[in-house]
Parts: sequence; structure tokens; C-alpha cells
Amino acid sequence: MPAPKLRIIPLGGLGEIGKNMMAIECGDDIVVVDCGLMFPESEMLGVDLVIPDVTYLLEHRRKLRGIVVTHGHEDHIGALPYLLPALGNVPVYSTRLSNGLISVKLKERHMLDDADLHVLAPRRSAQLGNIEAEFFRVAHSIPDAVGVALHTPAGVIVHTGDFKFDHTPVDGEPTDVARLAELGSEGVLMLMSDSTYAEVPGYTPSEQVVGQTLTRIISEAEGRVIIACFASLLSRVQQIIDAAVTFNRKVLVMGRSMEANVEMALEMGYIYAPDDTFINPEDLKRLAPDRVVIIATGSQGEPTAVLARIANKDHRFVRCQQGDTVVLSATPIPGNEEMVYRTIDNLFRQGARVLYSPMEPVHVHGHAAQEELKLMMSLTRPQYFVPIHGEYRHMVHHKRLAQAMNIPNENSFVLTDGDVLEVAEGGGRVVTRVRADYVYVDGIGDIGHEVLRDRRHLSRDGMLVLVLPIDGKTGALIGKPEIVQRGFIEPGESEQLLEDAKAVVERTIAGGAGSGVKAEWTSIAAHVREAVGSFLYEHTKRRPLILPIPVEV
Repeated sequence: MPAPKLRIIPLGGLGEIGKNMMAIECGDDIVVVDCGLMFPESEMLGVDLVIPDVTYLLEHRRKLRGIVVTHGHEDHIGALPYLLPALGNVPVYSTRLSNGLISVKLKERHMLDDADLHVLAPRRSAQLGNIEAEFFRVAHSIPDAVGVALHTPAGVIVHTGDFKFDHTPVDGEPTDVARLAELGSEGVLMLMSDSTYAEVPGYTPSEQVVGQTLTRIISEAEGRVIIACFASLLSRVQQIIDAAVTFNRKVLVMGRSMEANVEMALEMGYIYAPDDTFINPEDLKRLAPDRVVIIATGSQGEPTAVLARIANKDHRFVRCQQGDTVVLSATPIPGNEEMVYRTIDNLFRQGARVLYSPMEPVHVHGHAAQEELKLMMSLTRPQYFVPIHGEYRHMVHHKRLAQAMNIPNENSFVLTDGDVLEVAEGGGRVVTRVRADYVYVDGIGDIGHEVLRDRRHLSRDGMLVLVLPIDGKTGALIGKPEIVQRGFIEPGESEQLLEDAKAVVERTIAGGAGSGVKAEWTSIAAHVREAVGSFLYEHTKRRPLILPIPVEV
């Protein structure tokens, strides 16, 4: 009996940084790797998060056997609270720390009791339909990171997750080269490998480089040291704690997500610190500045995070002061640069010494550079290759590396979200596409493309509200219309223009509703919107959002 067809369906993470989600379908079974979110780009106005579109999984829910998670960063677990209920709370498999981080997120949203979470250790596997998912350890910027070997009837797929070959990782657990070599010897059908750093030659520096830099900065600082990093960078947090203890400083952890993650990691043994290491915000008053290290959220300039609030002088407990050293232990995610540099400028204005890349090596990526990507190919020796996790240029560069490693061009596939790659005995090809749009999330819930389009429109050209008193029986205009404008034109310059626009409204409604027969309001509104819009564009070359509102009298 021939093996069932293998289908690779990226639902996120290919052609962008973040919202990583890959579906592997073999016969009647689907296994999903990761379920992440993406931070919004600058033109995504009012959007808090972007998550994958799981329409395909909802349409094939009966085939869905589980989600396996490679590690606990937001771009790999952040969408779980939004998508698990829709997917029927399918089983989620992850390592112990990742399970803890997922639990923290679900508990915040009162969803933990309904979740079906399973801990799976490296070199252990779970049977999910006809697909066996095996974890192997990889070095990354967070402990307990793994890649996944998916043993399918069609062959073995190696999904690296985010990885690098760090021989001196903070947690002492390097990438499992031996298991990768074993898989390569046994035969790997397909390698799906992290492309984020595929443009960068050489090797990614070890996390130890950052630890040495942070230790030096803390040892030399004359006052407080405030270090901002991602709340899930627990290896970085451990390095900061170690340096603080060495130089007799107390540690204050600030930011809701940071506090929750550190508390969980302490309980689970992933972070170690002497009993008297941590302090509360109230303790800042009694301690000399050179006795304090603050670990905070806000490395991406997020307006509500701790660092931005300190920079804006509106934090409840911390005010920036002369002698403070502030470290941004992260690089800006594309699209966040403006917010990050605004935060840095505001900190400088208050007299702080601010350190960030590339001024100091205060951050290294957790992703493999070119020589490490080649090593992964050498170890696994795949028949087919799919670059994953990165913008399109990253994946193209990665494919070129694969060609240099003698993987045939026709066996390498640069995919984008929604492509369906089908692999059978005759080879592989993209056979169709499925829906894989962005799903935008703001503070209220999911929003669609139309909402985002309206927000862009408002930001560019403003809006006009037309308040129209009309006869409830005939639809005729009674009295003068009122026009309220915001963001369209300076109030002092708009009086005559708006008076003329009111005349356009009157003529338009009179032409369609003055015959004594009540017209359909939707039709009248469309004519009014079109007529006023044309008039305003003729005089201003701008197209504000126009909202006619009838008031029946």
C-alpha cells in the first residue's frame, strides 16, 4: 500500500517575523507545530497583535491531532489563548518550561482548566494519529527549546524550531548534535529550518557574550541599573540575577508578564537566586542606588510597558535619575524602531546612561547564522528542504545555502503562508493555496481588514460626520444639516468650505427625496457620501471618511 500523501501547509511565519504556525498533514491526520503571534507593523493602526488565520484547521478539525510547541517565546505560543478555544482545545505538547509559560498565559485569561496540556521531554515522543512527534533539544535564547522530528508514513520531517549551535549555553544544554546525526543516518525526508539569520555569515555568538557584558556594566555602574528584555528571555534574566548577586545588588522585577514568568521559573527551578535577592518596589526608598538592579519589560518601546512609562515620567514607583544606567537587552523588531528610539531619547533627556546594540553587545540572537545552517543540513542530509521562519529574502538566502550544500534546486521550496506543498514518490510541488490571512487583534477582540482600512483612512485624511434632520415620512431634509469634522482641515480654514458642503448635501437630498415619496435611506446616504466626497476632493485633494447620520423628525 502506498504511503499517504504528505502535505506541508504554513499558516504563519513564512514571509514575516513572527506568528509561526506550520501544519503537517499526512492522510487523515494533521499535526501543528507552534502557534505564535506577531507584533503589528507601523501601518496596522490600533492593532495590538496579529495571529494566524486557522480557517483551514477549522474546516478540517476532525483531522487535527494536536499542537506541538518548540519553545516559549511569544512568536511560538502567543496565539494559543486566542485559537485554542476555536480549535476545540486540542492537546498541546511542549517541554516543561514551555508548558509553564503556556499555563501562565492561559491562567491570565481563565482558560487553563479547559486546556489539554502535556509535558514532553527531549528525546521523548508522542503518537498523534499516524504521526509520531519526537522532541530533540536545541540551543536558543530560552531554556527548554526543542526541535521536532515528525515520523510520518511518508518519511521523517525535521522541524528545527528556532535554534543555534551554542556550545556554552546559559542552561548548559547545547543542541543535540548526536540525535540530529542519528536522524540523518536513518534518513530524513525533509528539513524545515529556521531562516531568520540566513543573511549573516559565520556563527551567532554565544549567550555567554551577553552575560559577560551585563556583568561588566553592573560592576561599573555608579547608580541603579535598569535592564529591559523580553519577559520570556529567562536565560538572560538568570544572567542578570547572577551579576547582581556577585556585586551585592538586590533585584526588582517589574512588569506583569516579567513578574509572572520569573515567579513560575523560580518555582520550577529554571531560575536560581539566593532567598534575599528580590525586593518590592517599596524597598527602593531604603536602598542606595548602587545596590539595585531592575529587570523590566519594555525593550520594544511598548507604550504601556515599564520602561516606556519610566521614560515618560508616569511610572508609579520609578523615576529616572542622574546616575541611572539603562540597558535595552534586545534589538527592535521590524516596525518597532520608532517607539524604541523615542524611549531611548526620553531616557537620555532625563540624564540616564542608555546602552543598546550596537553600542554594546548587550544582546545576541538565538538564531543560527550561515555556517550553523550548513551544519544542520550536513547533519540531517535531507532529501527535501523548506526554509521557514523569516521574511522572504531570508528564505531565499537559505535556499541558496541549501544549493551550495548539494540539495537539488527542484527539491528546495520557498513557500509563503497558505501554500500547500504536496510530497509524493514522484517529487514535491505546490498544488494549491489555502486561506492564511492576518487576523488582527486589538484590545477588544479580532478585527478585520475593513476596520484596519478605515483606521488608515482616518489617519491620513480625517473624517466628517453629516448630521441630517430629515422628515420621517418623506425623507426630505428639514432644516440645515450639521457637519462635524476631525482631522480633515484646520478649523479656522474650514468654515466656508463646510458651508459649501452643506449646500451640496441639500441639493443632493432634494434631488432624491423631494418628491413626497420616502426614499430608501441607504441609497440617499450613498449619494450624499459620493457628492460630498467629490466636492471635497475637488477643493482639497483629500478624501476624508464621510459618515451621513439621519435624524428623523
